[in-house]
Amino acid sequence: MADNPQILPCLMIPMQDRQLLLPNVSVAEIVDYASPEQAPGAPDWLMGMLEWRGLRLPVISYDAANGGDAISPSGQRGRIAVLNTIGEHHGKLPFLALATQGIPSQARLEESQVRETDGEVGPADLMTVEVEGNQAVIPNLEYLESLALQALA
Repeated sequence: MADNPQILPCLMIPMQDRQLLLPNVSVAEIVDYASPEQAPGAPDWLMGMLEWRGLRLPVISYDAANGGDAISPSGQRGRIAVLNTIGEHHGKLPFLALATQGIPSQARLEESQVRETDGEVGPADLMTVEVEGNQAVIPNLEYLESLALQALA
């Protein structure tokens, strides 16, 4: 029997100075950017709240969660990525939202196409990788979920 490589459908999601690499199953939906409802006294990483499918979701700036600046998406290319949560608080927080700086692109990857690299990581980064010659970051979803839970408190 021939060795059959496993292919994982993924999304490359553009942020301010990096791309995030996420498997498709972790993304519930990509929606057009709409300014989230501002929360008074919110931390820099919380861009506001978004009404989505009858739920109120915290919209997180990935860049600000990593210690950078929260920059609203510019022009018509900005999107919001609604992510499925995976942590123990899934019942309370089934989804969270990330503001993107562009339109995510599809990638179908085999394990051999993704290589961990040494790179500077922030609290919202799990690791840096190289995907077919391009740098990307695998996000720390547990950290992002902890921020989203803070926003709901």
